Amino acid sequence: MVIKTTNLETVCGATSKLPHHTWPEFAFAGKSNVGKSTLINALMNRKAYARVSGKPGKTQTINYYNINDQFYLVDLPGYGFARTGAAVKEQWGPMIENYLQGSPTLRVVFLLVDIRHDPSDNDILMFDWIVHAGFTPVIIATKADKLKRSQLAGAVKNVQTVLTAESQYGREVSLTVIPFSGLTKAGREDIYAILDAHMQ
Repeated sequence: MVIKTTNLETVCGATSKLPHHTWPEFAFAGKSNVGKSTLINALMNRKAYARVSGKPGKTQTINYYNINDQFYLVDLPGYGFARTGAAVKEQWGPMIENYLQGSPTLRVVFLLVDIRHDPSDNDILMFDWIVHAGFTPVIIATKADKLKRSQLAGAVKNVQTVLTAESQYGREVSLTVIPFSGLTKAGREDIYAILDAHMQ
């Protein structure tokens, strides 16, 4: 996949109407500060287009990035421990559920988890929402550069084991887990391959 053009085309808040596209959409979900913006920047070959922040909860909207005038990368609001008001937090769940159930061209949902830790209760809840909406999430295990290479296989297996055991749908789906490093971009080509496979 060759990324030629990128454009933050649409930003939707809690009360916004979702756009209806004819091009494929690929959504990215994950807890606050898991590295969604870093991943999206890496996929777009841009250093700081999607805003990266050390403060959890920077993304509080649904952001649609037009790629090559062919498809969209959709950045969903971060969830979990974000330092923001309770009223805003309460809107995120309905926003995400509405998107998952209401986008007619959504092809794949990528769920980001931190490879260094067990998936959290919120990660498992998001996993269940995604499966309930009719999608098998592709798990992207971020921050892979924080582990030694010898630790990666075991960490991937741990992510698979926890999701399979704790999610109500875990035993019903075949999990793909891709380790990703924002530093080295390891895993990016695997994600590109999934995008390419679902473009038609």
